Amino acid sequence: MTATSSVWAQQNPTEITITAEPPIRVSGFDGAPLQELPISVSTINQATLRDIGAQRVTDALRLDASVSDSYNLPAYWDKLSVRGFALDNRYNYRREGLPISAETIIPMDNKERIELLKGTSGIQSGTSSPGGLVNYLVKRAPTSAEKNIRDVTLSYGPGNNRLVAADLGGRFGQDADFGYRFNVAHEDLDPYIRDTKGYRNLVALAMDWRINNSNRLEWEFEQSHHTQIGVNFYSLLSSGSTQRVLPPTVDGTRNITRQPNSQPGVFDGLTGTVRLKHQLNNGWTWQTQYGLQRLRADDRLTYASGCSSAISDSFCLSPMGNFEIRDYTSENERRKSDAIQTELRGQVQLGGLEHSVQLSLMRQRQMNQMPYSYSDNLVGMTNINGGLTPTPDDNTYRQTSSTDYSTEVAVNDRVRLTDRTQAWFGLRHTQLSRQSIQTDGSAAVQDIRGVSTPWLALSHQLTPHHLVYASYGQGLEARATPNTPNYTNAGQPLPALRSTQREVGIKSQGTRDSWQITWFDITRPAISDSGVCNTNAGSCTQQIDGQAHHQGIELNAQRHLSRWSMGGSATWLDAKRENATVQTDLNGQRPINVPKYILRGMAEYRSASMVGLRSGLRLSHEGERNVTEYGDIMLPAWTTVDATTHYDTKVNHVASTWTLAINNLANKHYWRESPKQYGQYFLYPGAPRTIRATIQFHL
Repeated sequence: MTATSSVWAQQNPTEITITAEPPIRVSGFDGAPLQELPISVSTINQATLRDIGAQRVTDALRLDASVSDSYNLPAYWDKLSVRGFALDNRYNYRREGLPISAETIIPMDNKERIELLKGTSGIQSGTSSPGGLVNYLVKRAPTSAEKNIRDVTLSYGPGNNRLVAADLGGRFGQDADFGYRFNVAHEDLDPYIRDTKGYRNLVALAMDWRINNSNRLEWEFEQSHHTQIGVNFYSLLSSGSTQRVLPPTVDGTRNITRQPNSQPGVFDGLTGTVRLKHQLNNGWTWQTQYGLQRLRADDRLTYASGCSSAISDSFCLSPMGNFEIRDYTSENERRKSDAIQTELRGQVQLGGLEHSVQLSLMRQRQMNQMPYSYSDNLVGMTNINGGLTPTPDDNTYRQTSSTDYSTEVAVNDRVRLTDRTQAWFGLRHTQLSRQSIQTDGSAAVQDIRGVSTPWLALSHQLTPHHLVYASYGQGLEARATPNTPNYTNAGQPLPALRSTQREVGIKSQGTRDSWQITWFDITRPAISDSGVCNTNAGSCTQQIDGQAHHQGIELNAQRHLSRWSMGGSATWLDAKRENATVQTDLNGQRPINVPKYILRGMAEYRSASMVGLRSGLRLSHEGERNVTEYGDIMLPAWTTVDATTHYDTKVNHVASTWTLAINNLANKHYWRESPKQYGQYFLYPGAPRTIRATIQFHL
């Protein structure tokens, strides 16, 4: 949801105004305003990102009730689910509309807006998870030479984090033809979780050149570095030979796996884009852009692997809280991504109807160049209360490198049937060529196929402020069995996972309030492992087995009164497995770590007696969810409340914004999420009460 915040007006300490945002135009939809689109979109603007102190996309998208965590480690890259489907970090993220890999930590300091396009993966991407797509938009130069940007930010917390950042922008040259936006940030990381120190840096520059009235050149790049000690999850406690129990909630400040020899994970990223926009005759526009991304990672984590028990399908902590400490190290992982896209858009009259047409062609390459091997070594046995019994070993394993090429051709048409009714049509054809090979030169696999994903919608303007729509679309995921010896079909491509989504919604947009109600229904083929599936060679086979069926209702609303701003969102989700023939006992079961419902809310009040002061509360509530496959252990629902106060004033004639934020106001202890990964049931505790203080100077 988009939150409206007070802004500094004319650098006058006695005059605060609320400025109306221009109509939001979502990337990839021929410039149509958000209110006219037959899709569900959440946009998190720069004011909201600043108010909540968002340093990661997790911080921002957690404002939306359709989003929850999905194995989301604090010192690792973000992993989220939308509408109950985990986003694919390789295929569900965009920057300026071009695909990027999110297998890194992406900074927020230079981001203008984040868009979450729910249920539209087949429209925007040839292959991706059906939940939705995340698109980052970077900060750009001001439109006028008189609107220079000179912002300096100092922040302390949560924990002992210390941030200093600068945001500079302006225009120069004859007739202000050139524009720039420069962002730089440094943060010493010492969060509320003990023994997880690190630091991060960002340097980013965006520029544009108004060549003439018909041509505009834009380019931007960002270089980021993040190094920090990793944080591992807790797990279930074993009770007897076949029983597991949920342990009591714990202090979220503890890092139970930290050892003196633990090494920090390191994530470096260079991302850039160059774009040429050309205005043709009769309102047509041609745009070509090229994007590159170069990532490097030293993936290191000291983690809890559990203790082996008679429960054959998983690991969990012993009844006394004992577990193994292991050390994972994979040095110098390199990921490269290149994409070039050209598109033509404009309007044409055909058959007596107005068509807004968009044609695009994109060529993309993703390369994962892994080191020859990684190590996964036993350090010893320990307990959740501390101590270590050293029992080291030394194990190295081969890695798998991969290369993905794709060519996508897309056609989109928005047809104005009447003054109030529009039809939307889209078709995307993707030609895939994927190869993987183990780093010793063995187990080479190739997957070449072509896929098409259609999308269509109908929207009708009931009144100038109310829109109703219905849509149908398909998405696709091209998956392969892990290239490891325990699978009989190791590395082999699986049949295409074609998802379908139906959506019906109604939107309202007024001068003081807005709301949307959306019903969605998504199905996607599910995957099962048949056999014992242990470390023995050929012990299991991976195959498609039934489908995942997710349907639900989303509510979003905002209201602006004289001095109050209120907003909220809610999602009810019925998710279950259907038609499985291998794991038949999963039919009707809810997937692990997917809440039944989520509520988010906010209220903010602007003081009448003290101009420039505004205070607010934010509420998050997530319903219970399955910890195990059959729901015999459930994660309880939890609720947190955050409080913020912002004050716009002047210090020595310099405009400034002061912020004090308290998260988890009641200092509630709770289990935040419960994913299952790598054969283990994980539990992650929620953050305790934390405080953040920020000062931003507008020079």
